[in-house]
Formats: sequence, structure tokens, C-alpha cells
Amino acid sequence: MQKIGLFFGTFDPIHKGHLRLATYFVEHTDLDVVWFVITPQNPFKQDTKILPNTERLELVSLALQKHSKLEISTVEFDLPQPNYTYHTLTELKKQHPQQHFVLLLGADTMTAFDRWKGYDKIISAFELYIYPRKIVEPIPKLFLNHPKIHWTDAPIIEISSSEIRQGIENGEDMSDWVPPASWNYLTEKKLYQ
Repeated sequence: MQKIGLFFGTFDPIHKGHLRLATYFVEHTDLDVVWFVITPQNPFKQDTKILPNTERLELVSLALQKHSKLEISTVEFDLPQPNYTYHTLTELKKQHPQQHFVLLLGADTMTAFDRWKGYDKIISAFELYIYPRKIVEPIPKLFLNHPKIHWTDAPIIEISSSEIRQGIENGEDMSDWVPPASWNYLTEKKLYQ
């Protein structure tokens, strides 16, 4: 049985911060591998326009080429919209009953985790590994000392995909933030311009 970390995101685009985080989890925790679960559309961000699934899948594939312990899951592409993490976890468990899944979440998501669909079922069935993020709201006490929730010392990532998109739109060189193969692809295709 493998212990698999599930790193959810739209990855629009994937950036070096995502890779640093995922690498941290396979090198400094008991996870064997991290799956990048590419999300079609976040139920909380219905009004944002994101690149098509195929383009984001290509960007992530290129970024992960040299990382043997980082893989891709497109499970959410085939699930009914909007995607709720609880439904996705249930589906993954059905498809891979032998595997042990762990949810990787930013500390900022924990401030509203009790508003997630089926959050109590998620916590009873899965472990959560939390990475540091800047947070403005307090985290509910229920989550601070929960036996299934593990707070990690993962690096704090100072860049966001939206900043990268904005930079590209403004004609700035954002290549330092995006893995080289992904950067070549998105400039070739003139994505976000």
C-alpha cells in the first residue's frame, strides 16, 4: 500500500512553488508520492475563467517530467460538476481501494474547512497534512489539535498563479516562477496573453 498525498488545484498555471511544496511532502513526510489532482472548476470560484483542462494538463505534465514521485490525477475531469473534494475522495477510494490517501491543504483553507461539503466525513476517513499559508481569519479550534490533522513545516510559497497570469498579461517576464518546459509551452501557445 502506498501513501499518496493529494494536491488539488487548478494549476493555472503550475509554478515552481507548487513543485517545491510537493517535493517537500515526498522528501520530508511519510508520503510515497504526491498526485497533482487537476480541478476543472473550484465551486468557490465559479466566476473565474480558467484555461481548458487539456492546456493545464499539458503544463502540469511538462512540469513533472523529471519528478518520479510526482504524478497527475485527472479523476475530476470525469466527475459531475461542480467538484467537491468529498466526492473526489470517495471516487479515488473506489478506484484504488489498496491505497492510503492523504489530503494536502493550505492553512488558509482550514479557516473555512467546516463549510466544505462533507468535511466531517473527510476528517473521519482521511488524514490532512497542512502547509503554511498567510491567513487572515482564525482557524476553528476543532481543527487545531485534531488527531487526523498534521501541521507541517513546508516552505511558504510567495507566488500565486494569479500573479503569474497578471504578469504575463502585462508583458512581464515570469519565467523565473514557472518550470522551464511549462514556460516554453505557454509562451509558444501565447497562453494568458
